[in-house]
Amino acid sequence: ASAGETYGYRTYTTRDQAFYLWMEYPRCTYVAEEDGQILGSYYIKTNNEGPGAHVCNCGYMVSSAARGRGLATSMCEYSQAAALKLGYLAMQFNFVASSNEGAVRLWNKLGFETVGRLPRAFKHPTKGYVDALVMYKWLGD
Repeated sequence: ASAGETYGYRTYTTRDQAFYLWMEYPRCTYVAEEDGQILGSYYIKTNNEGPGAHVCNCGYMVSSAARGRGLATSMCEYSQAAALKLGYLAMQFNFVASSNEGAVRLWNKLGFETVGRLPRAFKHPTKGYVDALVMYKWLGD
């Protein structure tokens, strides 16, 4: 995330700000670790209150050392089961950089649909302004 290529967070986000965004604001935060090393993390939070409170939002991060090992797939699959246990019926990713092709491909493979496209909404550090996607999956029966 600090490279500014995949997340809508400022590259100069402080440790305290990151802690709040990832650990305090969400409803639940999970970590994947191996031998005491954190390899990845994700959060689940309510996307909107009121009539939309059955839709959750999740965000995932995988350390560069753990890429290519299927961790993002495992975390996303686990998060869907966790979301159902928390009472959510749908999951939405609000701001997926279209340039993050690996994530887009994975979310599609796991059943998420692109339901919206925000033209030039994400400022990639090397590719310039790229589209951001809104991706959605109904989890209920």
